[in-house]
Amino acid sequence: MDAVKSSDSREQKLIQLMQRYELPVKRMCCAFLQDAALAEDAAQETFLRAYRALNSFRSESSEKTWLMRIAINVCKDMRRSGWFRFVDRRVDPSRLPEPAACTDEQRELSMLVMQLPRRLLEVVLLYYYQGMTTRETAAALGIPQQTVVSRLQSARKRLRISLEGEDE
Repeated sequence: MDAVKSSDSREQKLIQLMQRYELPVKRMCCAFLQDAALAEDAAQETFLRAYRALNSFRSESSEKTWLMRIAINVCKDMRRSGWFRFVDRRVDPSRLPEPAACTDEQRELSMLVMQLPRRLLEVVLLYYYQGMTTRETAAALGIPQQTVVSRLQSARKRLRISLEGEDE
């Protein structure tokens, strides 16, 4: 009987996590994989892995941080797969839907962000896009907090150079 209650409570917890974090997880996966269909698959795999690991979640970080770390690992696993390396998955910016109120500057910055090297893109997406702190970002990526800070500085510098270079 306890096993049934435990299973029911895990399922309820998963439902709560999905209701709360499904969209942020999908967005993160889409940004990493640059493919909406793969992002759907990655988000499903993220929640499946989270369900399997619910009993081992020790609340040392927030649920969002924990899920983002799982999502990042799922995306990295997908990118490592054999067929993924032979397919150009970059999204052509002209095919992206236009945001409701997006200026040319915002659109340009978004395209430059997506061109950052993966290690810089990860911290930028988690810190700015997901609104995570440097501590949460570090926990999600499994790297020291100071590394997050230095990668954010590097990303800002690259973006500044790219934006200033285009004005000349």
